[in-house]
Amino acid sequence: MATERLLISIIPPLFTSLHVFVFGATLLVYNTHHIIKKSSAKLSDIYIWTQHYKFWHYMLCVTGLLMCIISLFWLSWKIWVGCMVLGLLSFAYSIPMLPFKNKKRIRDFGWIKISVLTSVWTIVTSILPMLYWNKPILAYPYEILMRFIFMFTLCVAFDIRDMQTDIEADIYTLPNLIGLKNSYRLIDTAIVVFALLCIIQYFRYPVRPRLIADLLAAFLTKLAVEYSKRFPSDKVYLGIIDGMMLVYAVLILLY
Repeated sequence: MATERLLISIIPPLFTSLHVFVFGATLLVYNTHHIIKKSSAKLSDIYIWTQHYKFWHYMLCVTGLLMCIISLFWLSWKIWVGCMVLGLLSFAYSIPMLPFKNKKRIRDFGWIKISVLTSVWTIVTSILPMLYWNKPILAYPYEILMRFIFMFTLCVAFDIRDMQTDIEADIYTLPNLIGLKNSYRLIDTAIVVFALLCIIQYFRYPVRPRLIADLLAAFLTKLAVEYSKRFPSDKVYLGIIDGMMLVYAVLILLY
């Protein structure tokens, strides 16, 4: 919706076929992930919840699937094709679908893992709205780059959270390759790049309140990462780090 406001210059309707589809697909993919995920109660708070309330994961999977099927009737073939590719990548992230002997999931390959996660969410939140509103993708390059850098920042933060479990599973993510200190430096660099892209986009689409909202989102993301560094837990990451996507959108929509 933050992207759509840039595209159509007004706050888009909350309930559109695209929004229903994306919300339903998110329910389906994430709950499928938690149904099949194997972890330890010592390493994951949410794993304990999943084991006690797995019924709700199944219910949300069914709800998400129904939302996807219903909304598809009002979406164009371009959205259909894009979502088929995104869906394949999303399920291959958690489900062993790759034709390799030992590592059959995307999440088992550190560099591919963060690249796919960042790219999928960038496409979902920036390119799909452009296709939905029939806007030329090349007219909004900085919006796409900004979204990529923003999502990359959050993904690195989550990889920091999972450093121990990943290394035990022989998954060498970016933080495990470059170290904790360099990972936080990378996050700081990404936030600065995001801020610079915001300023560059302002000269292309001079909407001052949007620029202020973008820069405020960058500042709050930095605070969120610092907080997660001091108080690392599933609740902090899922509520605050993941929550920065919602904060970012709300700031843009309220300008």
